[in-house]
Parts: sequence; structure tokens; C-alpha cells
Amino acid sequence: MNKTGPGFLIAAAFVGPGTVTTATLAGAHYGYALLWAVLFSIVATMVLQEMAARLGVATGAGLAEALNKRFSQPLFKWSIISLIVCAIGIGNAAYEAGNLTGAAMGLTNLLGGEIQYWSLLLGIAAAAILYQGKFQTLLTILTLLVLLMSLVFLLTFFASDIQFNQLLSGLFVPSLPSAATITTIALIGTTVVPYNLFLHASLAAKFQTEKSHEQRLSLLRKDGLFAIGLGGLVTIAILSTAAATWFSQGIAPDMTNIAEQLRPLLGDFAPAFFALGLFAAGLTSAVTAPLATSYALCGALGWSVDLQSPRFRMIWLSVITIGTLLCFLSLKPLTAIMLAQASNGLLLPFIALCLLWFCNDAKVLGQWRNSGWQNLLGICIVLLVTGLGLYKVISLFS
Repeated sequence: MNKTGPGFLIAAAFVGPGTVTTATLAGAHYGYALLWAVLFSIVATMVLQEMAARLGVATGAGLAEALNKRFSQPLFKWSIISLIVCAIGIGNAAYEAGNLTGAAMGLTNLLGGEIQYWSLLLGIAAAAILYQGKFQTLLTILTLLVLLMSLVFLLTFFASDIQFNQLLSGLFVPSLPSAATITTIALIGTTVVPYNLFLHASLAAKFQTEKSHEQRLSLLRKDGLFAIGLGGLVTIAILSTAAATWFSQGIAPDMTNIAEQLRPLLGDFAPAFFALGLFAAGLTSAVTAPLATSYALCGALGWSVDLQSPRFRMIWLSVITIGTLLCFLSLKPLTAIMLAQASNGLLLPFIALCLLWFCNDAKVLGQWRNSGWQNLLGICIVLLVTGLGLYKVISLFS
């Protein structure tokens, strides 16, 4: 842990089956046109996650603990806790089924068998990884899985017939094709996620080395920029591969056998590669989402955030159990997902605003408070995610 920070856990959390599916559909339906949304989400994630990590290093506590201490008025405090429980607790339990399903689909394409039974084994594997309660072991496993996932999707990208002039145009010339608004919001929403802010702050607070605070923060910044940048590069690769594979042919992908559909264009090994990447993306998210839920809920409720604490384990185990059961029984908790999406739409702007506030408070961060350019970037991001969040909430109930 002296050389590697928690950045790969953050990348593991946001590059999951949801990101793979959303980026694939975005590329298949709109070509390279929405790459700018991915680029924006990468920059926004880097800015917000850096502030979360800085808060953790400066205070020695996570974001949830900071919120718990700052807001003492009971009604307001319990309103915040309720929002966190809905957005992260209920949300991650519902989304966990998607993480396990994605990983199980990858294994089914690779080895055969039934998705339901693979999901059950993967749920047990995710619980076993978290139960050992050692951060370094957890970090090593997830780092290897993220590197495997990155290698797979980047190799698939380079094997595709990418139009690099269109790729560059999509990255740096924003456009919004007809009916692409929801897809654009989804692309940003799969990368800029509230629970990652709780996860990063808590992990940064626990990140111990023999170095000074300044050296720790410098290491965490480099670690976060590299890992988040790599995760963003993977998303760009997935979207671009889909644009080259389906958009250029004028056909829509079938998400149930997407790996096999790549065979004519990319050769015999490409389907297996894509399936392996989907497995890695699903398993990493199936581990990090319950972990983030435990940090967020325990911190908000004032409970211990030790990895081996009974309450901490009870929360992540509940998330994995619910997700596994939903997946095994082939149930789709649409009401829970809609509630979680609406709560996330409200929680992200609030949390981003609180981060901005904390990072300007000299009593909280002292010499590590925001600079002028960090505030400018932060305000722009807060305004944009607020607009996107409100649009998302309105669209869910309209």
C-alpha cells in the first residue's frame, strides 16, 4: 500500500456492466458523437474525486462522517441520511443484480452454463473477497481485475476499424443528436457517481504511509488521475468499438450476445476477449458497490467504518445477498431502481456542493483548501450535475 493508492477501486466501481452497456448503445446508435460526454465525465470525476480524497487526508475521516458532524439539526440530518440510504443503500442493492448479471454473462459466453448459477457463485466470491477484511488484499485483487478489463477492451478497440478523425471530432466538438439526451445523461451518470465520493474519501482517510500529509496527498492525486483516466479510456474504447462495429453498419446490437456478434468483424478471439472484459467489469463493481455502501451508511449513521466491524460487514453482505437473490430469481426491481435513480439525481448535486463547501473551509482543510481554479471547475461541475440531476428526476416521473 506504500506505492499504490485506492484509485483502482474507484475505477473498478464506475466501469461496470452498466457502463459497458451504456457506452455500447451510445456508440451503436450515435457513432462517435457522444464521446465529448465521456470526456466531460472523466474530467468531472477527477475534480470531484480529488476533493473527496483531499477531505479524507485532511480530516482523517470519510465524507459521510463529515456530513454527520457538520449537520446537527435533527430533521435536516435525518433527511440527508434518508437520501443516502435511498440513493446508495437501496440503489446499490438493486444495481448489484446488474453487476452480478454482467459478470455472469461474461462467464456464460466464455464457459457456457446458466447465468443464474454463475451469479450465485459470483455473489459468494464477492462476499469472500470482502470478508477477509484486509485492504491490501482487496486492492491487489481489484487492481488486477481492472488491468485485465482495461487490456481486454483496449485490445478490442485497436482490433476494430476505428475512424480516428471522427473519434477526435466526437471528443472535442460537442453535439447532441436527436433523441440522445437520455443517453448523454446516462453516459455521465455511469461515471460521476455519488457513492464513489464516499468510497474515495474513506479510503484516502485510511491510506497510511510513512510520508507527510503533503506527500500522501500528492501520491493519492497521481494515483487517482491515472486510475480514473484509465477507466475513462476504457469507456472511450468501448463506445468507439461499438461505433465502428454497429453504427457504421447501420445495425443495432443485441446485448444478450454482444460478444458473439463481434466475431465477423474482429475475428475468433474477440468474442472471448469481450466476454472476459465484461466478467472483470461486473465482478469489480460487484465488490466495490457493497464496499462503498458500507462506508456511506456506517459513516452517516455514526457507526464504525472498520472493514471487520460487524455492522460494516452486515451492510455489504445485505447488498450482495439482495443482488444475488434478485439475479438468481430473475427479478427486476424496477420500483427500487427508479427510487434509487431519483435519489441519486438529488444526492449528487447536494454532495458535490457539500464537497465544494468543505474544501473551502479553512477550519476543515486548512492549507489544503481549494484554489481559485479548483473552485471555478467545481462550481461549473456542480451547476451542470444539478441541471442533469433535476432533468433526470423530472424525466423519471413525467
